[in-house]
Amino acid sequence: MDKNLLGSLYDPEDFKKRGHELIDLLTNHIQDTISGTNPKTIRWNEPDQELSFWEDFLKNGKEQDFFGEILNRTTHIHHPKYLGHQVAPTLPITALTGMLSSLLNNGMAVYEMGMSSNAIERIVTEKLCKKIGYNQHSDGFLTSGGTLANLTALLSARKAKIEHDVWNDGSIEPLGIMVCEEAHYCVDRAAKIMGLGEKGIIKVPSNENFAMDADKMETCYQKAKSEGINVFAIVGSAPSTATGAHDNLENIKEFAQKNNLWFHVDGAHGGAAIFSKKYRGLLKGIEEADSVVIDGHKMLLMPTITTALLFKEKNHSRHTFSLKADYLMDAPEEDEWFNSGKRTFECTKNMMAMHWYIILKIYGEKVFDDFITRQYDLAKDFAKMISDKPNFELATLPMTNILCFRYIDANLSLEELNSLNQTIRRELLEDGEFYVVQTKLNGKHYLRTTLMNPFTSIEDLQLLLEKIKNNAQKLLAKKTS
Repeated sequence: MDKNLLGSLYDPEDFKKRGHELIDLLTNHIQDTISGTNPKTIRWNEPDQELSFWEDFLKNGKEQDFFGEILNRTTHIHHPKYLGHQVAPTLPITALTGMLSSLLNNGMAVYEMGMSSNAIERIVTEKLCKKIGYNQHSDGFLTSGGTLANLTALLSARKAKIEHDVWNDGSIEPLGIMVCEEAHYCVDRAAKIMGLGEKGIIKVPSNENFAMDADKMETCYQKAKSEGINVFAIVGSAPSTATGAHDNLENIKEFAQKNNLWFHVDGAHGGAAIFSKKYRGLLKGIEEADSVVIDGHKMLLMPTITTALLFKEKNHSRHTFSLKADYLMDAPEEDEWFNSGKRTFECTKNMMAMHWYIILKIYGEKVFDDFITRQYDLAKDFAKMISDKPNFELATLPMTNILCFRYIDANLSLEELNSLNQTIRRELLEDGEFYVVQTKLNGKHYLRTTLMNPFTSIEDLQLLLEKIKNNAQKLLAKKTS
């Protein structure tokens, strides 16, 4: 490579020019999106067409158009009519911490490559442990997403509860975990990565509200034992992804203690309610969990992807990935909180702790309380609005900011209703004003909304229902004509 070319890649003046242009572009994007000046939440394109565009852009596109095209061709989560997936409308300040992390590129695995970020992470996790209700014996760390955090927690559970050393010697017996049938798919994925197989995932049926049916836990547990499966953990969802239903953590805690099981809480979405004075009660019993997962990039307004994994007992946060038996560890290694690579699945991770820290430093915990409480309240108001309309049906009353509903018509069969709601959702996607997703519950197809945006109003939701009703009536009229 030409030495002059290599030097030019790091030219500070060029970086400053491009950086200022991008900040101006993003500032306008935030302003236009939040205000609704930009009428589209998503500009839908078929996958093959999108691929063709970017293949052509690499050859023929103008480099100065790149950032603008990204904005034009992505989902605008800061738009008040974004009602889709569980992804936060990030606080603008965290775009700056993200940029700082990307530029410094300190991987954090060892202290020398993560001095400030390892120290900041310890402060953040200690605050989270205290907020959960853990005592001074607790500990935790940040990792790259809820899927990886849940896997790590279950690996810790296996290490703590199974007598033989599976990590070093492999498994010598069928092992299993218990989880509600409505839990996030990442729990199944983690179990299968661990080699538990389908039989090792003991699914507890859900109740009419799509939460774990606590009355079925004992039956499921005894059946697994009779089949020779050594169950070592039970997972409580806080909440489940499809409907936002919270499992009864107190019931699960009592069951876990009775049967000497590891009690893990997947609070990736709703664990953040530890900050809400009004809704913290949804998490009653979480303080007794052996481990808890909370995503920063869901209800705590941070960018993807950052997750806290907290442990009631600090030793469990340190020994999951140890390459030698616990009894061979010496004291210095035990105390090396500052070398995060020894405790996390990933050896290298970005400086994600800065997102948590800067929000706490500038805005304090109140921003979390205000945001979570507002969004959960809004879901209840939306549910009432839906219940009052004759052609709409709720799947269940919302416990969080996740709400599932469908358009109904007494003259249509279940199959026809499912097809109608799928078509409605497709038309909403192609229209692009609103972005909602979908799910299937007990064979019924529902539109699914997650109220993630602090600028979404009840008037926006009223407009959504009117749009759905109009679309449905046009589709039905076309069908009968």
